[in-house]
Formats: sequence, C-alpha cells, structure tokens
Amino acid sequence: MSYFVWAVILLIVLLLAWFSTRMSKQEEDDDLHDTGLAILEFGRAFPNEAIRALHATANGQAVFVRLHDNKAGFMRHMRNHYACHLIEPGTVRVRPLAKDTGFAVEFLDAPFHNGEFTFATPQQAAEVSLWLLGNYVAPSDIEVAETPGKATS
Repeated sequence: MSYFVWAVILLIVLLLAWFSTRMSKQEEDDDLHDTGLAILEFGRAFPNEAIRALHATANGQAVFVRLHDNKAGFMRHMRNHYACHLIEPGTVRVRPLAKDTGFAVEFLDAPFHNGEFTFATPQQAAEVSLWLLGNYVAPSDIEVAETPGKATS
C-alpha cells in the first residue's frame, strides 16, 4: 500500500513539473512578440536614439527598428534578452528571397547577426528593406545629390 501512495505522489510531482515547464515556455513565446519589451531594450542600449517604427519578423526572433533620423537598428532575441545593433550606413547587404515576405541580410560589421528574415506580410518586408536601403547610402552622398549644379571632382 505504501508503494502505491509513493507512486501517486511521484506522479503528481511529475505532472506539476511538466505543467510548470509548459507554462514557462508559453510565457517565453509571448515575450518574443512583445514590441513594448523591444522598445525598452533598444532604448536602454541606445538612449539617444528615438524610435519611429519597428517591425518584428514572423517568428518574433528579430526586430528591425527605424530611427528618427532615417537610421536603422536591429534586435535579435538571444534566449532571455535582445541583442541590439545600430546599423551604420554602408555596413549592410540585402538580397531577396524566393518568397516575397522576406530577405537575407548580411551585416558587414556584425556577421553573427546575418540571416534570412521573414515577415508576416510582403508590405512589412518591403518597408524594412526600404529602411535598410535608405540606411545604405552615406549621409555625405545624400548631401552631394541634394545640391544640384554643385561640381564634384
């Protein structure tokens, strides 16, 4: 009889352990898509940068950030925090994927962030790729292009 009682107690403990791990996994998955947490993390990493917009990938593992002065940022979920990266002009290469909802990015100054990123809609992918394209051009190149008639050597 005592073996039966101990077996029931062990079964209850195992069920509670399984249930608690499932609940904590669900909470982690919910945090991945929390844009408020992404805003706070990026603000902590770069307090002098104002965020205009952000788009998370379809799986929630990465967030692309558009900043106030047309710069861009990138955040990748790394277990229990976000790794934040400010994209400098000219340090990113983008190539399209077969599906129109994503693209592949190569960060020249942070190769560990390289990867293929897919978004929920093609419009989000297009908007983020335009952010990266706008960030690709150096500010000095924009100033030269904006001043018509200015001779360059």
